[in-house]
Parts: sequence; structure tokens; C-alpha cells
Amino acid sequence: MKTTQNFFTRMMTMSDSVWERHSNPLSVWTRVITGLPLILGALWSIRLIEWWSVAVFGGVCVWIWLNPRIFSPPSTTDNWASKVTFGERVWLNRKTVPIPAHHVLWANSLSLISGVGFLAGAFGAVQHDLLLTLLGGTISWFGKMWFCDRMVWLFDNMKETHATYASWLKR
Repeated sequence: MKTTQNFFTRMMTMSDSVWERHSNPLSVWTRVITGLPLILGALWSIRLIEWWSVAVFGGVCVWIWLNPRIFSPPSTTDNWASKVTFGERVWLNRKTVPIPAHHVLWANSLSLISGVGFLAGAFGAVQHDLLLTLLGGTISWFGKMWFCDRMVWLFDNMKETHATYASWLKR
């Protein structure tokens, strides 16, 4: 079990180089546009193609893993999309470098909203309930986009006091 856990941890961990590539707005926007619809589509396919849907879902997982790795590092990162990824890095590093409590509250609340929407959308997709799929997916997407906007705010606040964070900006 531990070996499997270590494998998945290594697969999901992003190096500084991968984070730099992911800060390319093309990486951010292609993931925003395709991620949730592809996941819900893969879940929708379960009833249609049964076990073949595992291959569809596997393809979606490969895309989500590959996306932050296939784009070149951007020439500039002084934009909203790049700052989203920087905020996510700050968020993931919050145990090492604490962040203001109001950011924690907002991020957790928006993650909950996005997660509940995702679960509703996923349930709707598996049940072939188009309305529930679209409603849940929409709630999840807007919750995630609001979370992304909060990550920009978090980064903008934290770069003022942490030189490492400020060094990620390329103008």
C-alpha cells in the first residue's frame, strides 16, 4: 500500500519546472475549459459504453496530468491566469508559510461549494440526468473559478511579504 501511495504522490507532485509551465495561460485556460466537461463526460459514458468508460476516464486523467507539463514556460506571468497557479502554490505551501485566516476561510468555503457541485454533477452524469449534471457542473465550475480568483488575491497579498513568491512574477 505504501509503495502505491508513494507512486501516486510522486505522480501528482509538480516540480518547480512543471509549475512554471503550468503558469502559462494556455495551460490554465485549456484546463479550465476542458477539465470538468471531460470528467463529467467520462462519467456519463459509463452507462453507454460500460467498461470501456474506464479507458475514457483514463484518457481524461492522462490529459489532466499532462496539461501542466506540455506548455512552454510563459514569457510573462503578470496576468490573471498565471497568478492563479502562483496562488495555488502559496495555498499548498500554507503549512510552511502561514497565510491570513480570511484566505483560508474563503478557499475552504469555495472548495466546499465546488465539491458539492461536482458531486451533484457527477451523480447526474452517472444517472444520465442532464439537468442535474449541468446544474452541478455549473455550480462546481463557478465555485472553482471564484476559488481561482481568490488564489490571485492570495498571491498578490503574499508576494508583498515573501521574496520567493514575488520572484515568480515575470514582467
